[in-house]
Amino acid sequence: MHVRVSTRRNRDGTAVRYLQLTHNEWDPATKTSRPKVLHSFGREDQLDRDAIKRLVASLTRLLDPATALTSSGAGPAELAFTSSRPVGGTLVLDALWRRLGIDTVMARLLEGRKRDPRTERVLFALVANRALDPGTKLAAAGWVTRRAHIDGLPETSDDACYRAMDWLLDIAPELEREVFWQVATLLDHEVDLLFFDTTSTYFETEGPDDPITRDTRGRPAPDPSGDTGTENDADSGTDKSGGDTAGDGVGFRTYGKSKDSRDDLPQVVIGMAVTRAGIPVRVWCWPGNTTDSALIRQAREDMRDWTLARVMWVADRGFSSAANRRELRRGGGHYIIGEKLRSGSAEATAALSRQGRYQHVRDNLQVKEVKIATDERFVLCFNPEQAERDAALREVMTTKLAALIAESDQLSVTKRAELRGRISTMPGLNRFLRVTPKGLLRVDKKKITAEANLDGKYLLRCSDPHLSAEDIALGYKQLLQVERGWRDMKTTLELRLVYHRLEDRIRAHVILCWLALLLVRIVETTTGRTWNQVRDDLQELHVGTFEGPAGTFRQRTELSAAQRDILTKLGIDTPKKIIELGPATTP
Repeated sequence: MHVRVSTRRNRDGTAVRYLQLTHNEWDPATKTSRPKVLHSFGREDQLDRDAIKRLVASLTRLLDPATALTSSGAGPAELAFTSSRPVGGTLVLDALWRRLGIDTVMARLLEGRKRDPRTERVLFALVANRALDPGTKLAAAGWVTRRAHIDGLPETSDDACYRAMDWLLDIAPELEREVFWQVATLLDHEVDLLFFDTTSTYFETEGPDDPITRDTRGRPAPDPSGDTGTENDADSGTDKSGGDTAGDGVGFRTYGKSKDSRDDLPQVVIGMAVTRAGIPVRVWCWPGNTTDSALIRQAREDMRDWTLARVMWVADRGFSSAANRRELRRGGGHYIIGEKLRSGSAEATAALSRQGRYQHVRDNLQVKEVKIATDERFVLCFNPEQAERDAALREVMTTKLAALIAESDQLSVTKRAELRGRISTMPGLNRFLRVTPKGLLRVDKKKITAEANLDGKYLLRCSDPHLSAEDIALGYKQLLQVERGWRDMKTTLELRLVYHRLEDRIRAHVILCWLALLLVRIVETTTGRTWNQVRDDLQELHVGTFEGPAGTFRQRTELSAAQRDILTKLGIDTPKKIIELGPATTP
């Protein structure tokens, strides 16, 4: 189909051009192509050009946007390919974000507030940034503006990021509740078994925050005088219930028992509750000196506020105090908690002395239930492979210790004391060192025998009378999901370095990391692949930007087989090929 131009001459000899829309049709009789007139526009000098433009616009709407753009007069040579950005990662994360209803919750909470309506988009961008290319909030703003494609957010600023983080902390309680129930209902994940563990993250700063008075939840307590305190006070938080300085107040970033072996630096403590599938459903943040016993009691209280009918809490050995166990059983709850075999407790001694055969469960796990108490059940677990590793490691340690002290009898008392002091800084060796009454250094063979009896073993206590020994052991084994969550949060999502000083910003940063881990875990549990693998495949999907006289359009690259597989497993629709189509910008 084309426009045919014919020329005729008037009586005065002037040439007049006529325009016709024609279409060539094949004439089987003459075996030639003949033009068929579809529409006559009349004389060129009398055309209703506005009507022609409206007709062209109507026809253009029927075309593919990219074709329409080139058909409007901008030929291939006039289109410029101006940029290309990865879009696969943000596309998948955004789909899961919306599936969990996080955008809906935030939009509802934004109603009637004098806030930028794009706040929800900014917060999603910060979460996506942690999962795809973590950095500072200033770097995140540049990432959004120049290196990522976020639907509904072409650009942002670091100020907008900080304002969004401040608002995130305000809505955190309601957001956490909504996410929890969405995981339980929409994603159909079981939440009757919750794993709880804590970690710490340190700050490379000169000293701790100034101490302030705090409530039992570790947040700044209102000043009775009505003074709300400095900005730093409002941005700090330490758990009064956990620190031994609670009476005098404590700063948010303060000294405590570091799980990163950095007791020399101020830290904060973070707790996380995770489902049996590895989905993190809630996160807590406390001052750096808060004890584990105070943490689990608060976590239990918070989860009870969500009216859970029955929850089985699974925690590590650090939470096995009698006070913690009583708290977890309140309201009909139950627990599975590790017990320290090396503690010398009556329960540990009795469990190890009980005779009986182990029952093979699965893989390398064997279990044996031992009767110790009437109100609690104890399960002794044994891993043969771990036992071999423990024995091999002990052999390495004792051999190294024996070589280190081999000639120590010939040393002077002072030199021998120096060697003893040096070994005391090596926990692996010091465990097997014995000092005779005369001050001689020996390998402790009794200690080796005692340790050999513990190889590959760990003891569990459970309050539920109905769970089988196998379920108790497997439930505790899944606690590794939480430990893996901490590892990923500190490495892949870069929980630290934390580039914030104010307490509220630190708390908001932790929530962003939790939301990122939530989306990442959903991807992993659904696809059966690690996030790093999925991310590498997704980030190969790009959106290209083309600009020409008629306008700008953005088009994605073709989907690979791996990308289609990821979208199919996650139940995400294939993204449209033309991401965006806009008119030409006027200078």
